[in-house]
Amino acid sequence: MGKLAKETRELLSAAGWTFLRQAKGDHEIWTNAATGAKVTVDANMTSRHTANEILKKAGLPKAF
Repeated sequence: MGKLAKETRELLSAAGWTFLRQAKGDHEIWTNAATGAKVTVDANMTSRHTANEILKKAGLPKAF
């Protein structure tokens, strides 16, 4: 499991996002109950740019 993926999950969880389901391969779908928005997190993420893009889609500030 990538370190960026773990930290991204922790940031999403702290912001009220919850794990919805496992997707194809090593991807996970996370959802925000308040807005109904969804983001996909790759468990083997190695790029900080990808991690920041996920946070941006989730409405969170850059962290990496």
